[in-house]
Amino acid sequence: MSESNSTPRSDASGPLAGVRVLELSTTVAGPFCGRLLGDFGAEVIKVEPRVGDEVRSMGRHAQGKSLYAASILRNKALAAIDLRTPGGQEAVRRLAGVCDVVVENFRPGRLEQWGLGYENLAAANPKLVLVRISGYGQDGPNRERPGYGVIMEAVGGLRHITGDTDRPPTRMAVSLTDYITGLYAAFGTVMAVRHAELTGEGQVIDAALYEGAFSFMEPHVPAYAALGAVAQRAGNHLPNNVPNNLYITGDEQYLLIAAPAQAPFRRLAECMGRPDLADDPRFATAAARVENEGALDDLIAAWTGSHPLEALEARLHEAAIPATSILSMADIFAHPHYRARGMLAEVSDEDLGHVTLAAPVPHLTGTPGRIRWAGRAIGADTRRVLMDIAGYNEAEVAALENDQAVYCGKSLQSADATSAGEQT
Repeated sequence: MSESNSTPRSDASGPLAGVRVLELSTTVAGPFCGRLLGDFGAEVIKVEPRVGDEVRSMGRHAQGKSLYAASILRNKALAAIDLRTPGGQEAVRRLAGVCDVVVENFRPGRLEQWGLGYENLAAANPKLVLVRISGYGQDGPNRERPGYGVIMEAVGGLRHITGDTDRPPTRMAVSLTDYITGLYAAFGTVMAVRHAELTGEGQVIDAALYEGAFSFMEPHVPAYAALGAVAQRAGNHLPNNVPNNLYITGDEQYLLIAAPAQAPFRRLAECMGRPDLADDPRFATAAARVENEGALDDLIAAWTGSHPLEALEARLHEAAIPATSILSMADIFAHPHYRARGMLAEVSDEDLGHVTLAAPVPHLTGTPGRIRWAGRAIGADTRRVLMDIAGYNEAEVAALENDQAVYCGKSLQSADATSAGEQT
């Protein structure tokens, strides 16, 4: 773990306390990786340009502030440094020298163009872990192609199997592949930091967006290799897993039922008032249900179509059958289980008073994650980071700011004001 005389922004705790991360990444995958590490105690220093990370323009805004940025930039010290300038590049090298991890998601070769390749960053810090997130990876014939997460979703195979059978491939309304890869990158970071602690050796983590998406195609890889079976879009049901589908209720709502195993299917048949279905040769085994999926779905749909959603859910839950309505965000905010589990964290915000953010996951009983502060203004911590961590003095920071290599923005008044809104 890095050593420095700097004072932490707040009383950071958690399994990653003492690990210092320099985040050079933009938009979603890299910042999400940094956010995960920060939620569990890592000291994360995010570097963004003077105009701010592109993520600040994404999602909805309140009073001119990005609500997405308030979440994905949380728990981070925000420093505005221009990586295209000599002064900014030197500042990054100095910061990397006292960090355990650097996270970046530029196109392969860009860091090297700026004199910030692994050899440069690790010259005085052999334990450094460099996390490199890109569309196609650091090598291979497509390495230089630009690749947003939605593009890599298609390259990785996920888009081909998502949607209805009679319509074009569709997408989820979220940056799915960026989140998958950011999660893998954070997992790789923890492993690499552990290795560095044991051996004193740093390394490079190569996390490709298309590979993150492709990894979720796991069941379809051996099926194609052995049988030549090409997975296709299947709409609302899960192929070879019956019943597992979306059904319309009597009040025209949607109900998802998944009861493919023998025990829950038998309970479903009894709940429907048709215990005979569990012994019907067409449905008595999992294989038989797959062969007769259409007939079984018609029977279930006829049953759900004759009852309102609320009554159906109550009956299914009482019978211990996996089933649910489709929750909207409004439903989630009103749901007692989300509240009981603390998944909606209200956090103080310097601009809005407070914001509600998704709480850290997973839940650790001994060293839980927590939100120490919400994402703040561009350059809020530039001066502190440069002086307390990188070792610059006041005159040197002023010179860098005069050269537009850094932007110090609006400084926070005190750490106490920040930590007042801490939530788990």
